[in-house]
Amino acid sequence: MNLNDTIQWLNKADDDYDAAKILNGAHKKHNEIICYLCSQAAEKYFKGYLIHKNHKIENTHNLPFLNNLCIKYDNRFEGIKTECSTLNKFNSNIRYPDGVDADESDVSLSLKTIEKILNSGPLLDLREEIKAQQVDKTNGY
Repeated sequence: MNLNDTIQWLNKADDDYDAAKILNGAHKKHNEIICYLCSQAAEKYFKGYLIHKNHKIENTHNLPFLNNLCIKYDNRFEGIKTECSTLNKFNSNIRYPDGVDADESDVSLSLKTIEKILNSGPLLDLREEIKAQQVDKTNGY
């Protein structure tokens, strides 16, 4: 496990999530971009988790696939399968003219969905484990 790599992935995921929230509060809404950023955040949270477990990262944006890999390490990821499918439709193809259109309800759903993923047990536990390891390092352990 490379703690630094895990932290970098989680920080990038947090950046995507923060950007989605900022855009959601903007005068002009960019619905597709907000939904895309939520999808990207989920992907990076999963990849950060997998790196923490020393799993080789797959070159994919497929959230159900990544979630299934995470389930191999913690079956509590089963509880967010629906959320992965919901956000998966907003991955890469939403950024193109013939891609998926998103409306206000999609934005609301995407933000609620990424919050549920972020607050899932395994990802909360991962953050706590990282905090504990960082404290151990500062205390010389």
